[in-house]
Amino acid sequence: MSAVTMLTGRAAERRQLQERADALRAGAGGAFVVRGEPGVGKTALLDEVVPTDLRVLRMAAVEVEQDLPFAALHQLCRPLHTHLDRLPEGQREALRTAFGVSSGPKPDRSIVGLAVLGLLRDAAQSAPLMCVVDNAQWLDDASAGALAFAGQRLHGEPVLLVFAGRAVPVGLRGLTELIVGGLSPEAARSLLDSVVPWPLDDRVRSRIVAETRGNPSAILELRASSAEELAGGFGLPARRQAVGFDEQRCRQQIEALPARTRLVLVLAAAEPLGDAPLTWRAAAALGLTPEDAVPAQDAGLIELGDGVAFRHPQIRSTAYRYASASDQQGVHAALAQATDATAEPDRWAWHRSHAVAGLDAGIAGELERWADRARERGGLAAAAAFLQRSVELTEDPGARGVRALAAARAKRLAGAPDIALRLAAAAKDGPLDDLGRADVERLRAEIAFSRVRGDSAAVSLFRVAKLLQPLDSRLAREAQLDALWAARFAGRLARGVTLREVGRAALASWPDEPEARASDHLLLGAATAAVDGYVAAVPTLRAATAALSAAEVRPEEDLPWLQHATIAALDLWDDEAFARFGARHAQAGLAAGAVAVVPVALSAVVVAHLFAGRLDDAAQVIDEIHNLTDAAAAAGTVPLYGPVLLAAWRGRAAEATALIDESLAQATARGEGVAIASAHYARAVLCNGLGRYAEALAASVAGELPDEEGFATANLCLVELIEAAVRTGSTDRAEQAVQRLAVMANASGTEWALGNLARCRALVTSGPAADVLYAEALEHLGRTTIRTQLARTHLLYGEWLRRENRRVDARGQLRTAHDMFTEMGLEAYAERANRELLATGETVSKRTVDAAHGLTAQEAEIARLAGEGLTNPEIAGQLYISARTVEWHLRKVFAKVGVTSRKGLSAALPDVGLLPAGQAGRDLLQHPAVAVRVAERGPRAVAAPLGIRAR
Repeated sequence: MSAVTMLTGRAAERRQLQERADALRAGAGGAFVVRGEPGVGKTALLDEVVPTDLRVLRMAAVEVEQDLPFAALHQLCRPLHTHLDRLPEGQREALRTAFGVSSGPKPDRSIVGLAVLGLLRDAAQSAPLMCVVDNAQWLDDASAGALAFAGQRLHGEPVLLVFAGRAVPVGLRGLTELIVGGLSPEAARSLLDSVVPWPLDDRVRSRIVAETRGNPSAILELRASSAEELAGGFGLPARRQAVGFDEQRCRQQIEALPARTRLVLVLAAAEPLGDAPLTWRAAAALGLTPEDAVPAQDAGLIELGDGVAFRHPQIRSTAYRYASASDQQGVHAALAQATDATAEPDRWAWHRSHAVAGLDAGIAGELERWADRARERGGLAAAAAFLQRSVELTEDPGARGVRALAAARAKRLAGAPDIALRLAAAAKDGPLDDLGRADVERLRAEIAFSRVRGDSAAVSLFRVAKLLQPLDSRLAREAQLDALWAARFAGRLARGVTLREVGRAALASWPDEPEARASDHLLLGAATAAVDGYVAAVPTLRAATAALSAAEVRPEEDLPWLQHATIAALDLWDDEAFARFGARHAQAGLAAGAVAVVPVALSAVVVAHLFAGRLDDAAQVIDEIHNLTDAAAAAGTVPLYGPVLLAAWRGRAAEATALIDESLAQATARGEGVAIASAHYARAVLCNGLGRYAEALAASVAGELPDEEGFATANLCLVELIEAAVRTGSTDRAEQAVQRLAVMANASGTEWALGNLARCRALVTSGPAADVLYAEALEHLGRTTIRTQLARTHLLYGEWLRRENRRVDARGQLRTAHDMFTEMGLEAYAERANRELLATGETVSKRTVDAAHGLTAQEAEIARLAGEGLTNPEIAGQLYISARTVEWHLRKVFAKVGVTSRKGLSAALPDVGLLPAGQAGRDLLQHPAVAVRVAERGPRAVAAPLGIRAR
């Protein structure tokens, strides 16, 4: 969860907190409390406004210390111990005794309060001081009293005490409060749409906003919901983690209610829209009345009015899951009876299907009939839910097989590959015809490819294409295109079938009069490129991409070919089409609810951002890919293409090298040759930026295998190869590479291709001709979106001008390059431009990069929690992501800040306020009162929450 997301709709609160920070800078301090329920965003607000230009002390009170006098005060003031000696003796000794440093009688709390006031004033002599206390509801009484005493007397001092908590301790009452409530309905909807990008019924959206009461964390928790649970409400309430929600207590509350009241709750939980009239019509069918709901309303479990809303989404889940099967079936039967089957046949069929315990051919047919209508409400996940339930109710083997295959295909696209495989197995067991059996094999091959993009998937898809050829030529061509794609991914690691073999088979089976489909021309172009080479394929690929660009957008119909079109555009060096197809692919996947498609589509969006120099945008999309992958439980590991290329373009050697090596290892294990090529390309980009040209040359040579992995990465590597070869004195190799590049660039004819060609020709040319070629390259690339290569052309031109002793001219080009690189965040290339400027006699202010500020918002939050001693599963629970994603982010954090483990985070990121729990625990052991707690609860009970060992 990023701070930006948590701050949606918080303009007023941010303004109030910012005014406090500004007043502190002017010397006006004080104390106030930020209060709100768990997950409402208090910490995110403070993270936003805590000033980086002032001294900040920050700590979080913990429940285990609530009974230890002055424990929180000790933790907060520990960095100020050097100021103790400047306090009056009585105050100094009172604090030392309170902290357990000295022995003595119990200190007077008013004296401790005066001592804290003096300590804070003295610490603020050199610069204003802000003290932030999180989880203030767990402050021990003694600490709360002392801090409140000081805070009430700080109005004329440059010290600000900020307390954030879900409730105000007695000792802090009377301080000014900023109450952080739920988001407005509009802001809550905006946040919900960012968290759940899949299709969502408007009435389900309104019900969710009402039940979460605008609590950002409650909305963010929906990332863990199944797509079908949210999509149109065609799913059953599921259990999921929720901040501040005690399921055990909730269940006890429900079980204590009268039986009729419990049945009202089950009914309301099964009705996804919060539709009060519908709910009461169904209740009447069960013999229930509105009075039966009153005990649940009095218990704070449900709210009744214009709609029916639970006080927390997890109450809905708990009420439904712990109900008996007969009660669940009964409420669905009542809801079906209360639903207008003419106006809402899909909802009627859904409730009817869950009101039966055995097989029911009639209801199974209704579910199949209305699956498309469900898709309109909630995308593929809703349709998949209908089709799967239809299979479960079907007895006839033939109908069951057909429905199982349709359900399996929808489930695969909806991001449930395991369920899809089970349904495919059920379909295969039925009496399918040859086409049906081939379709099952195709589906299994597609799932295998989505999980492991290696040689085995290519072999399977190639075999399926052969099976389909005599049965359905159109489906056969689609399978051939998929097989070509899979063979290209396997690339250099292919063992069972090669890209050229698949291409030959596709050309051999090409009909004399094919259907006039643009997607068929994608197959023809890809097959031609594999067999006859780039130049022969360009006209067909260009015609296909042009036709597809002009085609009407049809989200679901677009999905099968958009990925192929995106790569074809990259093969052609068509930057605008590449970005357009990538974005269209992602948008089509989102619009259809095709969970399995979106992460792959967004990977192309990342690359387009990188080429355009929008590195921050690329980083945000990479984070979103991982969030969506977690939320959808999508199959397989998301390849590291985006993160690897981002790190390489940033030019952070340690981080990029670690990711490149990891990507190479993953790709080798998966049998994914194209990922190996991409990693080599990333290393070439990195090393050219760092001036390590011999390494760049080796990497670009290793990445350039067009005959095995297509031309997209090979073309990119060829450009890197030429620069590296020139810089290492390998002139013959560079000139040969330029000749190969010229053939392809002239065939492509795009501004991107011709700009690359002109620049590379300039690198192997001398005298006035080179000058003309550099200018030509700038002209071509200036008409593209490829700002990274435009900036590199300015750099290379400037380097050439300096070597020609044209220093004034060189400075202009190098300054432009340096400014562009700095703006884009290409640190290695910016430093290379800086060195060249220095060589011309011009001084450039070098931008320093603070490790902490190199982190994304999500990385910084994970780093903070890891530094506080939380485990990966604990961090995952707080941020609503998977432990695997936490581990992935931590590896990036370690690489960026130059540490190898969590132990180094506190020192590396001091301004994030990191404090390992183990160190806090060891400090707390100095407090005499701990011995009392150990005696009462035992050493393990005390040690575990502190992150230390019991011994």
